[in-house]
Amino acid sequence: MRIVVIGGSGHVGSFLVPRLVRAGHEVINLTRGASAPYVDDEAWSQVEQIQVDRAAEDAAGTFGQRVAALEADVVVDMICFTPESAVALVEALRGHSGHLVHCGTIWRYGVSLKQPMREDDTSPPFGDYGSQKAAIAELLAAETRSGGLVTTVLQPGHISGPGWPPIGPLGNLDPDIWYALSAGQEIAVPGLGAELMHHVHADDVAQVFQLAIERRDAASGESFNVVAPSALTVRGFLEIAASWFGQTARIRSVSWAEFRSGTTAAYADSSWQHLSRSQYASIEKARTRLGYTPAYEPEAAVLDGIRWLIDHDRLKVANRLIV
Repeated sequence: MRIVVIGGSGHVGSFLVPRLVRAGHEVINLTRGASAPYVDDEAWSQVEQIQVDRAAEDAAGTFGQRVAALEADVVVDMICFTPESAVALVEALRGHSGHLVHCGTIWRYGVSLKQPMREDDTSPPFGDYGSQKAAIAELLAAETRSGGLVTTVLQPGHISGPGWPPIGPLGNLDPDIWYALSAGQEIAVPGLGAELMHHVHADDVAQVFQLAIERRDAASGESFNVVAPSALTVRGFLEIAASWFGQTARIRSVSWAEFRSGTTAAYADSSWQHLSRSQYASIEKARTRLGYTPAYEPEAAVLDGIRWLIDHDRLKVANRLIV
């Protein structure tokens, strides 16, 4: 197939594009050109690169037509964040493409009420990002139900892998947690540490995108959670991560007020955003309908990213990894 990937040089695209090339597809990558893919792969030499500023072209009303003119069998949209942007692309692609695959998020659901969370979960989203993504997912499903463009929404958890910092055990990107864990220092944890986070390796997400593309009939009009086979509690994450450095996690439960006083406002807000949701998503639908077979448990996905950061002198730790 002829496949256009919008934002194919990002976290998931860095794994997806080479997968598609090796499967024999013709791939066109629309990118700002601001950065190279996170993972080197000789398959990139077979990819047509088109530099484009989506935000500017969305504002000018030209982006959808630019994509439609490529006459792709499949369009993969990794970087759509507003319903308006989604509508413009859908309207342009009708009659020009057979399938639009959109990257959503498990944050289209709000706080967990029943676990594991399934694709028909009705917990209302909160926050701009989750609410916008929920609205996009709903309008894409309605488009397909009405007989329009065939669409699929794939909903990753916290994407981890080589090349970028993963969401850490306290639900934020504070790099100091890794030094503290590697040194055996005490960690202040808001609450009991029983809240859940659901990570996933970028290559496992790429696997589901490829499956949805190649099994269009099974994916048509559907949404699928894309996460690791299990989720991590805060305290479990801390204990596992400390063991990577030969340490035992030292945890002290504190109030949210005390936690906020000991970190930045941005890190505290990120922690609240992640931990207050306490999400654990089911992958049963992706397994049964698409054949999803994740290769990484959540801790393995995070470890892959941490190892890369340490090996490339991007993360300061007190002791070496022993795993």
